[in-house]
Amino acid sequence: MTRIPSTALFWTFLLLPSLHVAAESVHIPLSRRSHAQIDPYAEVHRLKVKYGFVSPNSTAPMPANRKASRPSRRASAAGMPIVNQGGASFLGTVNIGTPPQPFSVVLDTGSSDLWVANTNCPNCPPNQRIFDPTKSSTFKGASSAAAASAPEVTIQYGQGAVLGTLASDTVSMGSFSIDQQTFLSVDRVSSDLAQSATEGIMGLAFNAIASTGATPFWQQLVSNNQLSSPEMSFWLQRTDPKTADEIDAGGIFTLGGVNNSLFTGDIEFLDMPSTGGPDMFWVLNVESVTVNGQNIPITTSGGASLAAIDTGTTLLGAPSDVAAAIWKVVGGTPDATDGSGLFEFPCDTQVSVTLSFGGKTWTINPQDMIFNQLSTRSRLCTGSIFDVQAGTNIQSNPGSGNPVWIVGDTFLKNVYSVFRASSPPAIGFAQLSDLAGGTGAPSTSTGSNDQTTPSGNKSGAVTTSTVSKLALPVSALLVGLSLLL
Repeated sequence: MTRIPSTALFWTFLLLPSLHVAAESVHIPLSRRSHAQIDPYAEVHRLKVKYGFVSPNSTAPMPANRKASRPSRRASAAGMPIVNQGGASFLGTVNIGTPPQPFSVVLDTGSSDLWVANTNCPNCPPNQRIFDPTKSSTFKGASSAAAASAPEVTIQYGQGAVLGTLASDTVSMGSFSIDQQTFLSVDRVSSDLAQSATEGIMGLAFNAIASTGATPFWQQLVSNNQLSSPEMSFWLQRTDPKTADEIDAGGIFTLGGVNNSLFTGDIEFLDMPSTGGPDMFWVLNVESVTVNGQNIPITTSGGASLAAIDTGTTLLGAPSDVAAAIWKVVGGTPDATDGSGLFEFPCDTQVSVTLSFGGKTWTINPQDMIFNQLSTRSRLCTGSIFDVQAGTNIQSNPGSGNPVWIVGDTFLKNVYSVFRASSPPAIGFAQLSDLAGGTGAPSTSTGSNDQTTPSGNKSGAVTTSTVSKLALPVSALLVGLSLLL
């Protein structure tokens, strides 16, 4: 895989000495696939498949008049057809086996399976790391001789599939470890997936949607009382969308708490709404939307505003009427491709969008509203909010428990996000610190649902000032810089 640029190492050395969280937490530097490599049509189609708007066997829209200017198949999201595995997926390191074998996997709050490819995969890319069960003393699964008769599991995705057998082994992240974590040991992948550098995925949603039927790694940690605070936290770093690097620095993932260096003020926690069934995705209800100060009418009753909060999703999906109303304010028009759900608007138009989930109102940075420029000579850009219902027969989804909105990193780059396994589960957002970019400050707060974490709680969600959080020992900074040099 492409070498991670030195900026990722810089953030590692810069952030880790300043942590003010419980020692039990682990902080995993993230990398991400370049935004410039994403095919927006394949990305939209993948998300519609994932959330049940179209069939896995359907075909992504392919506008003939733009084929020449689109990224190559190898570099596009169509070449990475896994749940929440788009061109801009955020990747962290997980270790499998004894001794540990490291893999760079997608950390995805929108799915629940863990899988990696194994040495029996004939068409996996030669430059990616592959799990070798013969080198692990703790591996349990079908042996090479019995593999042919072992029951196989297929996970079907929007543009391809993976197939393998269930196995178990020691899985760890930092100091956290599960001795016999079930995962899918993949030995066959679709041709699209084989062209990418995908090493695997770690789903961080709930076991009810796990295709393997396995309890996700994070839920095992919670059940085993390994986490001093049952939380997972993300800072998703904004990078230059025009960068030529295939892999960029992506931020920090914290397991078992939060990183106080990356946010300021309180974390506002909102309980997940009950959907009448088992927890599946991490969800909240969208309560209000504004564009350039104008309120956008939305339906909030009967589950019509249920939103998946999805770290592996690049875009922000909204129901048809809401998406159309948002882009009408700024003169945006639907993309000419039938069923894509994408919109185009003049690149020099300032688009300021806010979202509220029942508490504070959070602002999306206008630069995040531009997905890409149609061409170097075009004055039009593709917007980052798309219509999830375009090209489908689904006009509403109330009461099903399935999300109608998909809130990806278009929004999440603007906040510090925390996923808490409480009863009920809750999702928290906080304002980013200056160190983390300082965007996403809430503009208002209703106060009615503001469940902030008390100062001194083990989660680390204290209300110390930004200055104290950013205080770094000069010696530690010099050591970090010397290592970079």
